[in-house]
Formats: sequence, C-alpha cells, structure tokens
Amino acid sequence: MASTAPSIPAKAGARVAEKQPVSFWYRYKVGRILLYVVLTFGALIALTPFVYMILGSLLTRGEMMNRKLFPKDPVAGLQNYVQAWNEANFNEYFVNSVIITTITIVGMLLVCVLAAYAFARMRFPGRDLIFGIFLATMMIPETILLIPNFLIVNRLDKMMSPVLPWLNNWPSLTIPFMASVFAIFLMRQSFTTIPYELWDAARIDGAGHVRFLVQVVLPLSKAVLFTVIIFQFIGSWNALVWPLVVTSRPDWRPIAVGLYGFISEAGPELHLMLAGAVITTAPVLILYFFTQKQFTEGIATTGLKG
Repeated sequence: MASTAPSIPAKAGARVAEKQPVSFWYRYKVGRILLYVVLTFGALIALTPFVYMILGSLLTRGEMMNRKLFPKDPVAGLQNYVQAWNEANFNEYFVNSVIITTITIVGMLLVCVLAAYAFARMRFPGRDLIFGIFLATMMIPETILLIPNFLIVNRLDKMMSPVLPWLNNWPSLTIPFMASVFAIFLMRQSFTTIPYELWDAARIDGAGHVRFLVQVVLPLSKAVLFTVIIFQFIGSWNALVWPLVVTSRPDWRPIAVGLYGFISEAGPELHLMLAGAVITTAPVLILYFFTQKQFTEGIATTGLKG
C-alpha cells in the first residue's frame, strides 16, 4: 500500500536542516554569555573587599572619618604602611612568620611525602584501615582538638625544657602541623595515578622505594607539591588561635597575632588597620600569583582513585 504521509519538498527540508545548526549555536552563545556574566558578577563580589582594603589603606584619617572612597593623594597614603609597620612592630612578627612557615613547610614535606608514598605504593597489613582512620580525623573540628593538643605540648615542654623548650618557642608552632592529613590525602591520590610500569622499570634498574620516590614520583608530582605547599603556607601564615594559646610573649608570635594586637590598640585608626591588613595579606597573594598555574593544575589533576 502506498504511503499517504505528506511529502516535504527538498528545498523546505534543506531550509529546516540549515536552521537547526543556527539555533544550536545561538543557544550555545547565549549560554556562554550568561555564564560569563555570572562569573564576572561573582568575581566582582569577591574582589570588592580587597579593593576596599587597598583603597582604605591609602586614605588619611580625615578621609576615612568622612567615609571617602578614593584617596586624594595615593602617594602620600603610602606613609600609612610605614606608620603601621613601625607602630605594630611588624618587622619582628614578619621574621617570626617567615621562620615558622619555612620550618613547617619543610617538615610537612618530609613527613607527608613519605606517608603518602607508603599509602599509595607500598602494601602492608592494615594500610587501608589506617588511611581510613586518617581521613576520619578530618571530620573533627580543630576547636575540639585545641585543649588536647595543648596538654600534649605542655607535657612535652616539661619533659624537654632543659634541652629544647616547646612553649614560647618554635617547636609548639611548627611540629604539630607537620603531619597534615589533607596533604597526605592529596599527595596519596596523586601518587596512585603514576603507572606501575614505571615502578617495574625502576626495579629492573635496581632502584628501591627511596630512589623511585626521589627520581620518578616527585618529578611527576610537582603540581600537587605546589598545591600542598600553598595550603600549608596559608595555614601557617594566618595562624592566630594556636599561637595565642602556646605563646605568652611576642618572641615567637607570627604576624597574624601582631595584626590582632595592632587592631585592638589602634582604636579609630581605621586606615592604619587596613594598611596592616594589606601588609599581612600581601605575601599570600604574591605567592599565589607566581604559583597559580601549578596550584590550579594540582587541584584539577589530582585523581580520586581509591
């Protein structure tokens, strides 16, 4: 039986086929534009506090009291940074933060790289159970661990005070943070993505675990190493509560504690407060500016292979 369905002319069908790609690309372009609008709006919201902080740090006291937004003389406003640096004694706090952060990062890399490699490439009884317990500790708020950690540090201080005191000294500010569970997790996930064929080739050449880690694993994991270094740097540089607990003198207090004390003493000097905040934040922003590519790559390429 012949079909009674109406036939579509060839030219009309061609016009329909031509219109479909146009409609698809139109929706694609509109979606991209909306996406960029939303991302731009979110970026403006995120940048507004930083822009206000920088502009406010260049204002005079009178301009700040009159709620001016833009400084009349930005070059003269740079004097606020010199005044804030001198009044808050930032030179001592800055050096303390550099020393504390450096020791913490070096210790963290030594401890966490070895632990992550053991969890990722070595087989031993209870490996997965121990790693699961490690991950479970990430769910515990740091505030709950504040008192137990202080009691441990206090006991270690009494035991080792004749040789190396812990309280009011760098060990209490660095050693408790060298075993970062998050860093171990991130590096372990990255190490598991390295093909086992490389380990077999290294074994044929007579390499052991240490040589394989140093010559193969670490060069292939630069992105995740930069990522954990940045996270550890931010955590150590911005530390406030723990240094207030384990130190009672400014000898080893970091710059965040210095900024906290300066804010409490500056009173109505809002322009100096903002200048101090810029001084404290600048090293973190500079580090991220130079390592943002490795940081983004480390977050994006770190697998979730379990």
